[in-house]
Amino acid sequence: MKRILKSLSVLCLSTLLMVGCGYSTHSVALGKVKKIYVAPFKNKISYGEAKQRNIYLPLLEVKATNAIVNRFLFDGNLKIVTEDTADVILKGELIRYERHPLRYDESNEVQEYRINIIVSMSLWDPAKEDEPIWSEPYFVGETTYFTSGALSTTEEAAVEKAVVDLARRVVERTIENW
Repeated sequence: MKRILKSLSVLCLSTLLMVGCGYSTHSVALGKVKKIYVAPFKNKISYGEAKQRNIYLPLLEVKATNAIVNRFLFDGNLKIVTEDTADVILKGELIRYERHPLRYDESNEVQEYRINIIVSMSLWDPAKEDEPIWSEPYFVGETTYFTSGALSTTEEAAVEKAVVDLARRVVERTIENW
């Protein structure tokens, strides 16, 4: 009898622990926020600064906006909606695109570059337009790429990877309250 009671209590305790410990894909930080509008990002990269590793790429803002929207759709925590029905609005501006050499070969040719796509962004509550929920003045998506060898790729392909990295980080910043 004691053995049955002991087994039953272990089974009940195990069940309670399993019910209490669960994994959810929904963020606790969002609260009542269910819908987001991603405003088209603006390209504020200055042509004049292009001489100093800051390169202007046409339509980079469109790629960034589309990648962020796609990442929100993939994540599933927030529904993408129009501006007038959104609980929050994400606004952003591309402020820099940088390409830095990382590695050189024997003849002093660049073998590897790091790309940084830098944005300034903020999350707004449409009901409270005087102050953002949060603001990130210098937020970076990045990648590296090789110019030669078996791992070589084009700068355009690397830009796509950096945009995807930026989108992942933007969604994480929006969903997780750190």
